[in-house]
Amino acid sequence: MKRFQLMAGLMLCSALGMYGQDFERYFQDKTLRLDYIFGATPDGGRTVLLDAQSSLPGWAGRRHHLNELPLLGNGTVTVCDEATGDTIYRTSFSSLYHEWLSTEEAAAVAKGFEHSVLVPFPKAPALVEIDLRDSRHVSMATMRHRMDPSDILISEKGVKSVTPHKYVHKGGDPAKAIDVAILAEGYTEAEMEQFYRDAEIAAKEILSYEPFKNHVDEFNFVAVASPSDESGVSVPRLGDWKSTAFSSHFSTFYSDRYLTSLHLKDIHNALAGIPYEHIIILANTPEYGGGGIYNSYTLTAAGHKLFKPVVVHEFGHSFGGLADEYFYEGDVMDDSYPKDVEPWEPNITTLVDFESKWKSLLPKDCPVPTPVSKAGEYPVGVYEGGGYSFHGVYRPADDCRMRTNSAPVFCPACTKALEDLIDFYVKE
Repeated sequence: MKRFQLMAGLMLCSALGMYGQDFERYFQDKTLRLDYIFGATPDGGRTVLLDAQSSLPGWAGRRHHLNELPLLGNGTVTVCDEATGDTIYRTSFSSLYHEWLSTEEAAAVAKGFEHSVLVPFPKAPALVEIDLRDSRHVSMATMRHRMDPSDILISEKGVKSVTPHKYVHKGGDPAKAIDVAILAEGYTEAEMEQFYRDAEIAAKEILSYEPFKNHVDEFNFVAVASPSDESGVSVPRLGDWKSTAFSSHFSTFYSDRYLTSLHLKDIHNALAGIPYEHIIILANTPEYGGGGIYNSYTLTAAGHKLFKPVVVHEFGHSFGGLADEYFYEGDVMDDSYPKDVEPWEPNITTLVDFESKWKSLLPKDCPVPTPVSKAGEYPVGVYEGGGYSFHGVYRPADDCRMRTNSAPVFCPACTKALEDLIDFYVKE
């Protein structure tokens, strides 16, 4: 009976018009960290399991637009007040798990992935629902659980021990600004001064691009000196495995340049007690590569000559939810996005629902699709090729920071999408 009541209560959660003052009504100035395991089996089974709940001091996230989603993402978390059924907070994300589901390994092996989500800490018992969706935006796994703020098994983190850190850029009060934590990966204790220099380079480079440049006072970048036992990170293709803070490695899903970590709890544990909303991890390696996952993390090789453009590109993924705008001729990845479904990412389209994308930015005489030969005439258009697909997926410009390392700026559509997201986080 209790289980039925819990599920029914969540299904009946109502959407309220939430404003700043409601934060004080529903939430403490603390963070609730929700750790999950996302699982899948070769026969198509999809599961979500609650791994742990913990509290962190302070809340660095938004205090308005609380029941609105910044972007759809591939997953959502909804928090409802148990007594009233009101939806009091929502957020969205993507994960490595979603990418892994499309690999050959997923068809042969049962596997689980860690994922952590931050939400404001409720004052009263709340009902939490996490929903994972496939590439067609259809729910494939949902889990509902109850959170009681008086639960003695909600552990406290970041109170007695906090990783050494310092701000490399401070634009404002963490309660109002967008807080980005930069973690060290593969830097030993003796290399932390180099890490702080690399973190400052990363922050300065991101803030040199519009629209971030226009919002320097609304971003904080804090460098967190998380030490590793060994210098460098693991490069499987070379048989070189390192003992590092977050066990990151190249060759994720056997793609040599894809640098990621599966150890989400280790990442968040290193940040406990430090105000953060978004995460950048700098890898101490000269190898080329990186990765960025929406509302999860950016991981970038800090020792490579293309470190600067790559960290900006990957932050476009993890902060902005922007898709890759490059593609492969020969259609080697032409099934990445279903052509009869509009992608949730703001900078690519299948034209299924182009009205929701950058159509308002097009000149009236702009042809759709737009020939690449017209790129000089139409800085914003609808150019075929994007999201790894040669056909059927379209990007806003011939070139952009989300397409090549040589592009000097984000295209107008990406810039607007990032501007809208910044406004969502900082403006009431």
